[in-house]
Amino acid sequence: MANLVESVAQTVKTLGVKAAYGEPVTLDGIEIIPVALVHFGFGAGSDGAGDEAGGGGGGGGMSVPIGAYVSGPDGPAFRPNVIALMWVLIPLTWVGGKALTSLVKALKK
Repeated sequence: MANLVESVAQTVKTLGVKAAYGEPVTLDGIEIIPVALVHFGFGAGSDGAGDEAGGGGGGGGMSVPIGAYVSGPDGPAFRPNVIALMWVLIPLTWVGGKALTSLVKALKK
């Protein structure tokens, strides 16, 4: 089991920046480098019952395309992915509004 966990850890460690920044692509003479927010999670366990020990493991990951670096006359500039930005900001704004409402109600008492 330990070898499996070490193997997975080595694989993820070698990804590093390669997971967040994609390979450069050239479209109509403009170089584009995609950028993503990447998250990995892994776990493993054993019941520790000696020779008949049972165990298991699992893992997963997530990648959210947040934008791209686009070459231009003044050098590369970051262009955000508007859909991903809204995907993050709409729930964040809703939670912030609920928290502000609760704070105002608490201060009135």
